[in-house]
Amino acid sequence: MIKILKNLRVYKWMVVAIFGLVFIQSLSELFLPTLMSNIIDDGVIPGNLSLIWKIGAVMLVVTALSAIAAVAASYYSSKAAMGLGRDIRRKVFKHVEGFSLQDFDKVGTASLITRTTNDITQIQQVVLMILRMVLTAPIMFAGGLIMALSKDAKLSLVIVATMPVLVVAIIFIFKKGLPLFQKVQKRIDRLNLVLRENLTGIRVIRAFIREKDEQERLGTANKELRDVSITVNRLMAFLQPTMMLVMNFTIIGVIWFGGVRIESGGMQIGDLMAYIQYVTMIMMSLVMASILFVMIPRAAVSANRVNAVLEMEPTEMPEGSQKADRIPGTLEFDDVTFYYPGAEEPALSNITFKARAGETTAIIGGTGSGKTTLINLIPRFYDISDGDIRINGISIQDATQEEIRSKIGLVPQQALLFSGTIEENVRFGKEDATEEEVAHAARIAQAEDFISRMDDGYESHITQGGSNLSGGQKQRLSIARALIRQPDIYVFDDSFSALDFKTDANLRASLVDETKDATVVIVAQRVSTVMDADQIIVLEDGKIAGIGKHQELYAENDVYREIVESQLSEEESA
Repeated sequence: MIKILKNLRVYKWMVVAIFGLVFIQSLSELFLPTLMSNIIDDGVIPGNLSLIWKIGAVMLVVTALSAIAAVAASYYSSKAAMGLGRDIRRKVFKHVEGFSLQDFDKVGTASLITRTTNDITQIQQVVLMILRMVLTAPIMFAGGLIMALSKDAKLSLVIVATMPVLVVAIIFIFKKGLPLFQKVQKRIDRLNLVLRENLTGIRVIRAFIREKDEQERLGTANKELRDVSITVNRLMAFLQPTMMLVMNFTIIGVIWFGGVRIESGGMQIGDLMAYIQYVTMIMMSLVMASILFVMIPRAAVSANRVNAVLEMEPTEMPEGSQKADRIPGTLEFDDVTFYYPGAEEPALSNITFKARAGETTAIIGGTGSGKTTLINLIPRFYDISDGDIRINGISIQDATQEEIRSKIGLVPQQALLFSGTIEENVRFGKEDATEEEVAHAARIAQAEDFISRMDDGYESHITQGGSNLSGGQKQRLSIARALIRQPDIYVFDDSFSALDFKTDANLRASLVDETKDATVVIVAQRVSTVMDADQIIVLEDGKIAGIGKHQELYAENDVYREIVESQLSEEESA
């Protein structure tokens, strides 16, 4: 929590103002019982009406001052707490953007979402309470105790007798609560994970009629969260009645012994009434402290989880400062080997090939052969274990990641669109693209036809994930987004699988002129997509089984021939 609270430095003047306002509010509230004591003892009992009006007016002024200070303190504390939450979210998001894919795998997307939302919300709430209570509670406690002692020191023995009960209750709840709060956050993580899988995989769940099983899985995650939350709430529920019971018994004791003191002439009625209010203030300050002691451990758990992300060093990827422009439009793999983190066997072994400008390099192979892994190494989503990858004649480790990725137009296997208009999604590849460039990219990607049929054309709205478009339409917009960049290297990761044969053929024909000065790398499952490539790389078990053109591979490579014959007739493959 201390590390998190350091972020309040930005709001230091606001915090100072809050503490000043809280101080004024607390002093005002401490002054009111004394005024009430005076109005009773010196005004009501003797029947001094003018004094009643005079003290009453002072009480109204003090109350108004207390109310203004309270409202202002609430406003500024809310502003500071919400601002802190915004700043931490921004900080976490910016830090996470620097993570490699293996860093994301390490923490988990569902956990990152929980930490950025629920955990930071917990911190916000506690910071809000700290700003309002951390000064109020000690001032009210110390001030109430001093004022109570000034009214009658002997009667204060009642408070001394009941104080240990409250302290023991607070310590008990503090020790029991901390591990439970940790469990709550982990259960929320689990629930978020199950919900996310169900929402993103709803089509698969329905296709395999697994709704009931997934409902049970969600029910289990819900039950686990519910059980630990109930345990926490039972513990919290124990605190409030204990506090109220002790407070009420204390007040009873004060009234009992205060009555004795009044009867003996050692105390006045107004002083007793003021004393009761000061006792209430003392007890309420302890209640406030107990709430803080309960909430701070939970926020501390959340703060630790947020700090764990902020302190997590992104996997080191050494960068140089060279410009990737030595041999434009070239891609080279030089004896590249790659292991996934923690894997015993390499996903790719001794991969060597060169792709030149104006040529199309196709990558084909069975499931699990390493095609997508190879593609993920080009924009340096993962760092290779051995060997070297060169883009435009420069090793990807000798240039910045931004420089390398600026030379690549990537179309991922799963087309991902963002909520917004069609034009905004195409412009995602080039922010300052003109309308003509957007239209040209859509035309080459064979998307112009379906865009023109939509009511608002390029201004047509796309829902989250592109759910109001077909798979082929999303894929074509994803291709247009890469084309508009006009990069040196185009990477298509099985990007034509959602297209029909006619659209596929038209698209590849349009790409010939568009990519004549660039390297095109295509990962494909369909042989018809790769037959015309300048070179075809056949992968098997993470190794190159053959490189060449269609005819020579079909004649000489058993792995490629098996793939071709599984898809095409003898006449088509010739």
